[in-house]
Amino acid sequence: MKTLFIASLILSLSGAVYAAEPTAQQNKMKTCNADAAGKKGDERKAFMKECLSAKPAAEAPKLTQQDKMKKCNADATGKKGDERKAFMKECLSNK
Repeated sequence: MKTLFIASLILSLSGAVYAAEPTAQQNKMKTCNADAAGKKGDERKAFMKECLSAKPAAEAPKLTQQDKMKKCNADATGKKGDERKAFMKECLSNK
C-alpha cells in the first residue's frame, strides 16, 4: 500500500512538472493573441486563423566548416599578419 502511494505521488508530481513547460503551440497562441490586441469579431477570428496556421520562419542553414572557412577567407581579403590572424580566429569561432 505504501509503495502504491509513493508511486502515485511521484507520477502526479512528474505530471505537474511536465504541464508547467509550455508547448510550442501554446507559445504560438500566446504570441498571436498578443498581436491580435485591438481586433474584434470576424477581423480577430481571421487574424488568429492566419497567425496560428502560419509556418515558423525557416532557420538559416548552418555552414559547414569548409563553407565557413571560405566565407571568412573571402572576408579577410586585404588583412595581413596579426590583423588577419585575429580576424580569422574571431570569424571561425562565430556560430
